[in-house]
Amino acid sequence: MKRTLLFAICLFLAVHITTAQTKRPNIIFIFSDDHAYQAISAYGSQLAQTPNIDRIAREGAIFNHAMVTNSICGPSRATLLTGKYSHKNGYPLNEQKFDVNQTLFPRLLQQHGYQTAWIGKWHLGNLPQGFDYWKILPGQGNYYNPDFISKDDTTSIPGYVTNVISDLSFSWLNQRDTTRPFMLVIGEKATHREWLPDLQDLGAYDDVTFPLPKTFHDDYKGRDAASHQDMTIDKTMRLTEDLKVHVDYTKGFYRRFTPEQQKPFAAYYDKITHEFDSLHLSGDALVQWKFQRYLKDYLATARSLDRNIGRMLHYLDSTGLAENTVVIYASDQGFYMGEHGWFDKRFMYEESLRTPFMIRYPGVVKPGTKKDEFLLNIDWAPGILDMAGVKAPADMQGRSFLPLLKNEKGWRDAMYYHYYEFPQPHHVSPHFGVRTAQYKLIRFYGAEHGWELFDMKKDPDELNNLYGKKGYEAITAKLQAQLKQLILEYDDKDALKEL
Repeated sequence: MKRTLLFAICLFLAVHITTAQTKRPNIIFIFSDDHAYQAISAYGSQLAQTPNIDRIAREGAIFNHAMVTNSICGPSRATLLTGKYSHKNGYPLNEQKFDVNQTLFPRLLQQHGYQTAWIGKWHLGNLPQGFDYWKILPGQGNYYNPDFISKDDTTSIPGYVTNVISDLSFSWLNQRDTTRPFMLVIGEKATHREWLPDLQDLGAYDDVTFPLPKTFHDDYKGRDAASHQDMTIDKTMRLTEDLKVHVDYTKGFYRRFTPEQQKPFAAYYDKITHEFDSLHLSGDALVQWKFQRYLKDYLATARSLDRNIGRMLHYLDSTGLAENTVVIYASDQGFYMGEHGWFDKRFMYEESLRTPFMIRYPGVVKPGTKKDEFLLNIDWAPGILDMAGVKAPADMQGRSFLPLLKNEKGWRDAMYYHYYEFPQPHHVSPHFGVRTAQYKLIRFYGAEHGWELFDMKKDPDELNNLYGKKGYEAITAKLQAQLKQLILEYDDKDALKEL
């Protein structure tokens, strides 16, 4: 009798443990816009503290070399959805219509029993498919009192966009079918230009003087494409539209403000305008003033992003969902915080090539894990499918990063990049290239014809173009062969013509 009872108990425990281990996780993917890894304290930033984003990294894994395959907003979203390079998913440029009828990872999750939702910024020209629920910003959306499109209507919702997106996410989570796993993408508008902070964050960094990046006064010597771009803080960043000097509150998105919102917002930026007018700045003093104002507004806008990520983590804790919910934080690409004198993204240089990526996966990913391998945004969809127990289709070009998190060997030792958008809005010449652990080789074509080669260990700021210099013939030939191999592997016919 005792032996039978003991056997029954052991059998029950074995079944219970196996069920717990095989239970498919919920997945929340928080996807911000233009959030630089240099602005995240988990990456060692001295610019700002991001305690809630850092918590995801601390309780899970942080990728130090997460990289995008085309550093621009819409195409990065298309890559997330498809696991494919831009030339394969048909969305290499912004402001087109993304083909939502192709294979998308949320649709595959749907077919395998997951509830799927996308809430917030979508920015792909077409309405979403593959989701049980969606509520998206039209286009870039607005920071204050934003409009949202759903299957049923378009409505304006009072409040600040980052808070509203969180509220809508909580509402959907509270109403979902609790008998099925879910996958939710939270598409943040922050920290996209023109960097309008929440009212409670106005002036959050006014007592800080930010150090100039080492490359702030870059002269672009030996790098023709860099010298011909149009994304400098000096010439391209606008005093009124970007930095809120002499704002006309009867025009543009400011007309969306309620009187209660406009009053503190105007009081703050009118003070900034008065300061600017009193200084009579010109030359380098003006450029440095613009840099300080840019960072203060950008980082103040990021504060609401971090705070709302904290709200979501607290929600998961308080509801018991944290135990079986994967939380991923990423941005659509990197961004320049004054490096090379720039803002924006696009170039294959590190600041825009690298993007934040961290994941908390309870019971699977050991807290405090740090990964230095090249994780690409084509890997995100296969990785999410793998976590859900769904086989990625053969035409997805990425690889599941789940084995990498389990320390399995055999990961890539080089990555491939291709950027297209030209000439507007920032006159960055199309280019493609290969990045290895030590070197980066870039091929510019179109408006600029040329090559750039950098030794990333000796020259991490990418100032010294080694292409064509004596002594680098062998490494150049090796990298060009490696680049061609990747172009063939990913079937990029347009790039092949430019080699």
